[in-house]
Amino acid sequence: MTITEFLDHHFRHFNARETVAASKAWIAHLDSGGKMMLTLAGAMSTAELGISLARMIREDKVHAICSTAANFEEDFFNLLAHDEYYIASNYRDLSPADEAALCEKGFNRVTDTCIPETVIRHLEGNLIDVWQAAINKSESYFPYEYFFQLLDQDRLSQHYQIPPEHSWVIAAWEKKIPIYTPGWEDSTLGNVFTARCIEERISLPADARFTSPHQAIKSGTQQLEHLVHWYQATDREHSIGFFQIGGGIAGDFPICAVPLMRQDMELDIRHWGYFCQISDSTTSYGSYSGAVPNEKITWDKLDVDAPKFMINSDASIVAPLVFAYVLG
Repeated sequence: MTITEFLDHHFRHFNARETVAASKAWIAHLDSGGKMMLTLAGAMSTAELGISLARMIREDKVHAICSTAANFEEDFFNLLAHDEYYIASNYRDLSPADEAALCEKGFNRVTDTCIPETVIRHLEGNLIDVWQAAINKSESYFPYEYFFQLLDQDRLSQHYQIPPEHSWVIAAWEKKIPIYTPGWEDSTLGNVFTARCIEERISLPADARFTSPHQAIKSGTQQLEHLVHWYQATDREHSIGFFQIGGGIAGDFPICAVPLMRQDMELDIRHWGYFCQISDSTTSYGSYSGAVPNEKITWDKLDVDAPKFMINSDASIVAPLVFAYVLG
């Protein structure tokens, strides 16, 4: 029995039924010529969602990604240091002293998975080279473009510790799809970049046209403008769907591109043509993460007839099942 057959047979009610319905609607959206934006919150890269997401990208089921900067960099951390990760299977029982001991050993814990500090320093050394090279030429790039430069230069492949086909960032690089990382400064490598600017380990050359090394990183509003242009170009021929894992800035940043165009620019642009969210948040407390899809109608993001789904569950369990269904 295939995964698709299993889900069709067993997932009949409640969140299980919603999972199958959302998967079928994703397939229908693609079959009608649609494209899909996927947003990635939580710690999905450390959960190794790349194993299934990378295949979705390579098989043209996903056409743009908006990710927390942490998910973006942690896909690379896993790629370069997977064998050095420490799994704390008893993470619920760790005392403050146990946590301090992990810190002393150079580990940063994400639930049951501890990331070694060494991989951060390894990647930092390579990024400083491309950051400084851009500053020397007074050039600005998005955060993901610097990672793509490292891949273009083949600076890291000798250090891979997992198959490259399990990296969703490598898949995005191969397919040349955009990766938006709003709030990039709220990440390990965003912190590193800032620290090196303060220390002047990243600095302006004497003939620089920049007034600050920070100009090497394109801003969040520049990312949003790029997304608007991507949406406009894609929307000319394809309805664009929206599959959201978790909530927060990874989802709210890209979905706002539509009301920006429709209300602020007064453009005749289509709403998102499909919406699904996997969330463990509840509808109360005024949270964006827990808002039901219909609330987005009032914000001019979705229309009344768009296929809309909310799967209240653990994304690390549900997302690979949805991907498997869409992949057949």
